[in-house]
Amino acid sequence: MELEALDRSRSAGNGINWITAAFMAMFHVGAIAALFFFTWKAFFVAIFLWWVSGSLGIGMGYHRLLTHRGYRTPKWVEYFLTVCSTLALEGGPIFWVATHRIHHQFSDEEGDPHSPRDGMWWAHMGWILTGKSMHHDTTTLARYVPDLAKDKFHVWITKYHYVPIVVLGLVLLAIGGLPFLLWGIFFRTVFLLHATWLVNSGTHAWGSRRFATKDLSTNNFWIAMATFGEGWHNNHHAHPVSARHGITWYEIDFNWYGIWLLKKLHLARHVYQVRLEDLPETPRLTRAAQTLEVAPSRAASAD
Repeated sequence: MELEALDRSRSAGNGINWITAAFMAMFHVGAIAALFFFTWKAFFVAIFLWWVSGSLGIGMGYHRLLTHRGYRTPKWVEYFLTVCSTLALEGGPIFWVATHRIHHQFSDEEGDPHSPRDGMWWAHMGWILTGKSMHHDTTTLARYVPDLAKDKFHVWITKYHYVPIVVLGLVLLAIGGLPFLLWGIFFRTVFLLHATWLVNSGTHAWGSRRFATKDLSTNNFWIAMATFGEGWHNNHHAHPVSARHGITWYEIDFNWYGIWLLKKLHLARHVYQVRLEDLPETPRLTRAAQTLEVAPSRAASAD
């Protein structure tokens, strides 16, 4: 399968992507419906799958392994973590990684796909609903993800990224009926989506800053807890290749603990991590988070 097979038709004028919007609406309705079908078993299934998709998947897989290559694994482990990532309903690896690498190149500047300078709503989920941000053309993909573009598995799973979550949904429905389906798929997915989106919006607006990065990234404890450690965002923007984002003992980073465990099991190698004691004295912050000027929230409309 060639990279060109991933080229998606974009909505005219970068307007609303109605397919994405429809699925987002459906999942939010399902998440609300889950509240009326509560069981403890379904709740704990959702907790487990939140960890599988959010920590093994997005945090350890898409982000720290595929995007930044903060560590290396055997291919079967990389592919397993990638499949876990697709359960988050955040798209396939090639588009996710390309978007995130673009974000780091233009963080909080012109070209950033999801900066709160364009409005908090835009940074949180407005950018998802447009026809362009998550639907790059093949030229952009070849530039930002050449490593993944030549891997047949990543090209295939990007095209069919919805298959694992559909299969999981059918299995949950067969095992536990509607409660398992609504909690394990709809509620869990919506919670993780908003947690992930808060990294894009909240950790560029609220929190503390340890490093004088050129962007507005912050460290936010609550977002870190909801994302298994991704909320230590200022640390990450200062040292993006580091597989460890929580660099002090009190910065809880479950994704790092998972990577550490893989290393102990000899399933991770070339693990790059930043240790605070090894860094030079922290320079004075030159761009405080309080300088954020949020634009009026913009709708997904044509330029």
